[in-house]
Amino acid sequence: MKNVIYFILVSLLAFTSCKKDSNPDSTVDLSPTISYSGKVYHTVKIGTQTWLKENLNVGVMIDSLQNQSNNGTIEKYCYNNDTANCNKYGGLYQWNEAMAYDTSEGAKGICPTGWHIPTLAEFLTLVTEVGNDGNKLKREDQGSGSGVGTNISGFSALLAGYRYDDGAFYDLGGHAFFWSSTEYNAPKAYNMTLWYYDSDLTMTNYYKDYGFSIRCLKDN
Repeated sequence: MKNVIYFILVSLLAFTSCKKDSNPDSTVDLSPTISYSGKVYHTVKIGTQTWLKENLNVGVMIDSLQNQSNNGTIEKYCYNNDTANCNKYGGLYQWNEAMAYDTSEGAKGICPTGWHIPTLAEFLTLVTEVGNDGNKLKREDQGSGSGVGTNISGFSALLAGYRYDDGAFYDLGGHAFFWSSTEYNAPKAYNMTLWYYDSDLTMTNYYKDYGFSIRCLKDN
């Protein structure tokens, strides 16, 4: 009987090892995922925070010459009005659209249920966690020279550029701008900015009519 049990255990271990080793894709991301509006997003734990690893890409694309409006439909810009850029880099959103026209700090906005647009303070917590090193937030294929991403944090930031308030697009591959839910004043809000040429990680404020990326943070 003992011999039979031993044989079964050895066989199970061998099967498990074989199954693991026979996986041809060693780069499969096994991090937890969530499904939202027909898209699967991966998540990453950084310190005490849990972030989406991809920029939000939800809503209907509109032409960049139009302003997004409070019409009951989530609207997005795609860089150069090309949906392929939304699929790769995520959508670009004016602040009010991203916030779902709620000015409350920490609002859910257009994020999935249980997630929200990060506050300035929450972005600063992230900055502290990575030692104020923006390269640790950038994906490895982003940036150049002293600004090449190491992605040690797993945040996987993309330099998605932005939509200017006149409808023009700028800086794809050059900068990343992430809206916070914290207002600077009535016409402006804070954002986190990454640069392609160095590891700077800055908190700036821009007019809410600009189109920036959205990275959602899980509720506590």
